[in-house]
Amino acid sequence: MLALSVSIISCAQKAKEKSKTSTNKEDATINTLLWKISGNGLEKPSYLFGTIHLLCADDAFLSENMKKAISEADDVYLEVDMNNIMEMFGAIEKMKMRGDTTLKDLLSEADYKKVKAYFEEKSPMLPFSILENFKPILSVSVVETGTVPCENATMMEQLIMDEAKLKDKNVKGLETLSYQAGILDSIPYKLQAEELVQYINNSEKNEDNNEMNEMWDAYNNQDLKKLEEIMLKSEMGVSNYSEILLYRRNENWIKKLKTLMPKGSLVVAVGAGHLPGPRGVIDLLRKAGYTVTPVENKITQGKEI
Repeated sequence: MLALSVSIISCAQKAKEKSKTSTNKEDATINTLLWKISGNGLEKPSYLFGTIHLLCADDAFLSENMKKAISEADDVYLEVDMNNIMEMFGAIEKMKMRGDTTLKDLLSEADYKKVKAYFEEKSPMLPFSILENFKPILSVSVVETGTVPCENATMMEQLIMDEAKLKDKNVKGLETLSYQAGILDSIPYKLQAEELVQYINNSEKNEDNNEMNEMWDAYNNQDLKKLEEIMLKSEMGVSNYSEILLYRRNENWIKKLKTLMPKGSLVVAVGAGHLPGPRGVIDLLRKAGYTVTPVENKITQGKEI
């Protein structure tokens, strides 16, 4: 849940920047979440996979090609090492607002009561007294599970970790959860709180649910172009901070991968929202000199994708 609280921002992050159509014709020949990274002196290829941090368990499967990539990899990298329990617990303080700030300090009395009632209804197992100290963007993810159109939800990261364990592979993180939570201090808490109220207002009108359903459909269809369109069409205030929340992180990952991939084959699984676009991981890898090609990630009768 801690990893979900931070990482879901990546896939749901809304950017105002205009997208450029890819000039690589091969990209348009197949909808896929799995990409092969080769060339630029690599002795063995690595693989890039786009995850979604919350989806229906019935839609959550790994394709045979993805399993093969994990089996042949030397290491598996997620955004954060979700197996590192000590690091997860250590990040809790980073998830809280600084200076003992609470939602009550940031909202009008009416909006505060609306938020409190919403969370008490949607997340009865977690006391609101804890949630109101969290950075407001993180609070949204606590109730995201309730928006999934099914009884059982899961994370693609969990499936990848299970498969890696089965194949006796190490799972590591490109960054720490503390870092992810810490960068949210760059967004004014009041703005985050206002976006939280807007999220609740939209949820009551079913607007956010419609957008989430649209995103899940695009993910299940492995349509990165559609995912990018969904990301780009929203006008949320936090999109002004996409440089810090999204693009700078992409660039940092590329720098790290340039030192890691020459040492061995990797499977790198990050939020699918990080992959497309002129400043996405796919294009950044190409600009760094690597060949990045789509790999079939086929849906079979068993619903593997």
